[in-house]
Amino acid sequence: MKIKESKSGAVIMLDLNGRLDASNSGVLEKKLTDLLGAGEKYFILDFDRLDYISSAGLRVLLMAAKKANGAGGKVALSSLKEHVREVFDIAGFTAIFPICSTSEEAAGLF
Repeated sequence: MKIKESKSGAVIMLDLNGRLDASNSGVLEKKLTDLLGAGEKYFILDFDRLDYISSAGLRVLLMAAKKANGAGGKVALSSLKEHVREVFDIAGFTAIFPICSTSEEAAGLF
C-alpha cells in the first residue's frame, strides 16, 4: 500500500493506494499516530485507489477515529469502492465514519 499525504488548511488528506491488510496496516497506523501526536486532528482518507481492507485495516481506522474525536477532531472517508463499502457496512463502521462520495464532499464536513 502507498500513502500520499497532502494538507489543505487544517485538514490532512491521505490518499491510500493498494491493499490495507495485516501486512501493512502498521504503516498507516504509524502515519496516523505521528500526525495525531503532532497535533493534527482533521483527516480525510481517500479510498479511491484502495482495492481491499481487512479487519487489521479497520482496527487502525477505528483507533484513529477514537483519538481524533477525543481531540475534538474527525476522520472522514471518501470514494469507497462498492466491495470496500460492503466491508464497512457488514462491520457496522458506516455508523462510525462520515462516508462521502468524493474527497471534495468530505472536505465540506470540516
